[in-house]
Amino acid sequence: MSSLRLDRVARAAVRPAPSIHFEDYPREVHKSEVRVSAAAARLAGALYQLD
Repeated sequence: MSSLRLDRVARAAVRPAPSIHFEDYPREVHKSEVRVSAAAARLAGALYQLD
């Protein structure tokens, strides 16, 4: 089992680093939506008022 993990680590160690150039990732990536319940919003509002 550990030899499989070492093999995967060894392959990853010699792979080139991913690109940081914008043109290499031309597609639009949407962010996931975060939903806040009414109760959580009330709690956050109450905590904000304590300052």
